[in-house]
Amino acid sequence: MSVAKKDYKKVTTKSLIDMKANGEKISMLTCYDYSMAKVLEAGGIDVMLVGDSASNVMAGHETTLPITLDQMIYHAQSVVRGADRALVVVDLPFGTYQSDPKEALRSAIRIMKESGAHAVKMEGGAEIKEGIKRILGAGVPVMGHLGLTPQSIYKFGTYTVRAKEDQEAEQLIKDAKMLEDIGCFALVLEKIPASLAQKVAESISIPVIGIGAGNGVDGQVLVVHDMIGLTHEFHPKFLRRYLNIFEQMKEAVSQYVRDVKAVDFPNENEQY
Repeated sequence: MSVAKKDYKKVTTKSLIDMKANGEKISMLTCYDYSMAKVLEAGGIDVMLVGDSASNVMAGHETTLPITLDQMIYHAQSVVRGADRALVVVDLPFGTYQSDPKEALRSAIRIMKESGAHAVKMEGGAEIKEGIKRILGAGVPVMGHLGLTPQSIYKFGTYTVRAKEDQEAEQLIKDAKMLEDIGCFALVLEKIPASLAQKVAESISIPVIGIGAGNGVDGQVLVVHDMIGLTHEFHPKFLRRYLNIFEQMKEAVSQYVRDVKAVDFPNENEQY
């Protein structure tokens, strides 16, 4: 059932909590640069996630692990310049928060001060509780992330669905409630059974945003390059491609090459 949308002139962390309370679904996409941020703004997106997935889609790495804090801040700065209405959330990259709550706070403060973003996102549950509390204590909003956590891919050894077994599912529910209790404003659930994701969303008051977690949650997120078909090798079950930009851009480039070589471009109307 569709719900009438409230006109949020500026989306904040409170806006997302209000959306959940009002039954309005939350739209979120990744974003890594100014030009894309302007497009997402024009499309009416609620949340832009400056994801560490930039390591994959922007830099060509196999995993999210190599991207650095400085690189994340650079991407976040670019996105913030193009974002007027949307809430901008930035991933804390691997190695900048896991070992020490003080280091976690320093990393979060750098992102907030140097990029102008509105919140940070962190992967994990009980094992990073103290780091999250330290960041929240400094007034920095935190979005949690449970289920498949790509920064832990070498521990998992696979990108398969998480929390299918009872023990892991119970721990995920426990971690979700813990993240709510200590003050996280929202939670991402990645690649878990839809029934479990819905159970989590119904059991906590903060918004739950899913990726490969079914439609019983409070919102959805996708990697924008996957959603528009700019990447074309990736075919997970949860992905819906709304465009095929790769093929369209490839054809445009090919036509440009043909025109240049045929001395068709530039023509008389395209020169001074």
